[in-house]
Parts: sequence; structure tokens; C-alpha cells
Amino acid sequence: MYAIVRLRGQVNVRYTIEDTMKMLRLHKVNHCVLVPENPHFKGMVQKVKDYVAFGKIDANTLAEILENRGRLEGDTRLTEEYIRENTAYDSIQAFAEAVVNGETTLKSVPKLKPVFRLHPPRKGHAGIKRTVQQGGELGDHGDGINALLHKMR
Repeated sequence: MYAIVRLRGQVNVRYTIEDTMKMLRLHKVNHCVLVPENPHFKGMVQKVKDYVAFGKIDANTLAEILENRGRLEGDTRLTEEYIRENTAYDSIQAFAEAVVNGETTLKSVPKLKPVFRLHPPRKGHAGIKRTVQQGGELGDHGDGINALLHKMR
């Protein structure tokens, strides 16, 4: 499962790239979405790689994001009780592990918003105009996306 975080704004972005961002539901800076690893999403991520950071998310980071930034319709927080009542899982951690392993999806939680509105990273970005290989934040982080998401929790 990929976590994709939009890092750059929408000024002077080509229409095709902005359209792909809309399809990924990345309308604003610091918004994060989770998408499965398949060729369709991989192509979309490749197209917007100069405007986002992405990588494979682990279960602990997903649980942290669900707990801190998971919202239901009406802007209410996602809680352990809600997960217990509306899914087959006992905790957010167990649900996050199931999502990462592909046993279930985020859509199995009713009324869960698909976009996580993250905080800007604590201690700042390494640079949003350069790729990870050049010392910045854009592009494929691999497993390093978990550190960025922890800073943005």
C-alpha cells in the first residue's frame, strides 16, 4: 500500500497533472491518501512524482495516522470504539495491520474520509523542489515515507 502526500501547491501545474491529482484526491498541500499497489495507481503516482512524496507505509505509521488524523463524516475523530463497533477488528492497530497486509481496505470503515489532512512536518521539509536522491522530499521515499509521515502526524 502506497501513502502519497502532496507537498507542492497548484500554481503553474500542468492541467494533466492537476487532473491526476484530483483523481488521487490530493486537492491541497499536506493532504495524504492511501492507494493500493497496482499498475493503474503506479502510473498515476509516476505522473505526479514531482509534486508529491510517496512510499510504502507500514502498519505502525498507518495506525498513528488513523488515530491522530482519521476523521469521519461530520469531522469527528476515528476512535477505537468506532472501529470495534463497525468492523471485525478490536483496535486501530489491528485494523491498520489488516489494511497493510491487504486483508481489508479503508472503505470497510463506514463514513471514514479517504483523505488525511496532515500537519506540516515538524522541523520542516528537507526541500520541496528537489527529489529524495538530491536531498529533498519529492518522489519515491520507499520505506522512508514512514519517517516523513511521523513528522507530519
